[in-house]
Amino acid sequence: MATVVDLFTYPIKGCAGTPLDSAYLTPAGLAHDRNFMVVSTDGVYRTQRRDPRLALVRPTISADGGRLTLASAERGSGDGGDGVRGGDGVRGGGDELRLDVTTSAPRRDVDLFGATFQGIDQGEEAAAWLSDFLGVPSRLVRVPPEHDRKTDGLTPGTSGYADSSAVHLLSRASLAHLHARMAEHGAPPLAMDRFRPNIVIDSSPEERHGEDWAAAPHAEDRIRRMTIGAADLGYTKLAVRCAVTLVDQEAGARGGPEPLRTLAGYRRFSSGGVVFGAKFSVVRPGKLSVGDEVAVEEWGDAEA
Repeated sequence: MATVVDLFTYPIKGCAGTPLDSAYLTPAGLAHDRNFMVVSTDGVYRTQRRDPRLALVRPTISADGGRLTLASAERGSGDGGDGVRGGDGVRGGGDELRLDVTTSAPRRDVDLFGATFQGIDQGEEAAAWLSDFLGVPSRLVRVPPEHDRKTDGLTPGTSGYADSSAVHLLSRASLAHLHARMAEHGAPPLAMDRFRPNIVIDSSPEERHGEDWAAAPHAEDRIRRMTIGAADLGYTKLAVRCAVTLVDQEAGARGGPEPLRTLAGYRRFSSGGVVFGAKFSVVRPGKLSVGDEVAVEEWGDAEA
């Protein structure tokens, strides 16, 4: 038996994640996941590959998606009782910025990996805060309500500003196996947040009803259909890893060559790059929670 042990949503692409106890899985992923994106003044997406300080931006989003707060531990914090310091659209004593999200402002073209999408600019206050923090002129855009992106893979779907598919899933067993291989040449373990998963699963041998499949590293690669809570997910493809995994998410700066150096020794993909974790589309939306069982309905052959 496998269960969900962590859930994370990333309201702004490339910025820090928010841990959740439960969430509604929409057709585009966990509620509010990658609904926002930081772009250059020309509309080109910003990424930790070039701007690792994005990792230090700590966004929080209200349940209804109408209020966004930008903050950073590096800037210090002040707490006005609701976890926010300062007034609407004005920097407060803790350098946090609270914004009313707009979905009615004019749309603009934005570039994500060379593909053109639409984004709703969130105004001058957000642009000034991010430009100051990142050290480069930047804007903040939101996915329009009419966003109708089609994602590829074995099970087509949709997503916001994610790299591709709506959900990234990774097991603790896969990370433990990576750590064991890294230790062979003296490299220390890395935090799970290097890989920015939405769903983390682990085996529960004390509660298992059959095969303890999640104890095996990379078992998630073979899942083709699964149910978690009230939601169904379909496999799309393996997660090809990039230089974002080299960024220390707490420091907002690149570390050493791990994990890519070790992954290159045993997780090379036939079409190029290294893979770690699996991506899924949402087949049936629904609520899921930490502690939910991961019920696999269909298995397939691993692609790596």
